[in-house]
Amino acid sequence: MPELALFFSAFLAATVVPFSSEVAFLLALENGITIPHAMIAASSGNILAIIINYFLGYWLYEKTKTKLNSSKVGKKSLACGSRYGYVTLVFSWLPIIGDPLTLVAGVVRLNFVMFVIIAGLMRIARYYFLTLVV
Repeated sequence: MPELALFFSAFLAATVVPFSSEVAFLLALENGITIPHAMIAASSGNILAIIINYFLGYWLYEKTKTKLNSSKVGKKSLACGSRYGYVTLVFSWLPIIGDPLTLVAGVVRLNFVMFVIIAGLMRIARYYFLTLVV
């Protein structure tokens, strides 16, 4: 069951809850969980959470689209997000700023498949690099 605990810690870490999945990941490795099991558990929890963040952003846009599209700043923000959104997803693995970026991806309606590929790979890469540290 350490895999399940790691899954949930990684899931929580990718939400607005201030939590570090990296510590849980390293502790799981120290306590005997294999690298492939740890990678699968942490990455899948983290990716599931960013998918939920994306759809929260998508929903948020639906609730605020009139206001966003009626203001100059709103229009400019949406255009900027659409133009640079995929590039910013490369930074979605970073603590503090990464998770809000996944929410904004939903607001600016980035292509969902591309979102999952880019942001998901960044999440997997983060855990992979942690295994190199250990």
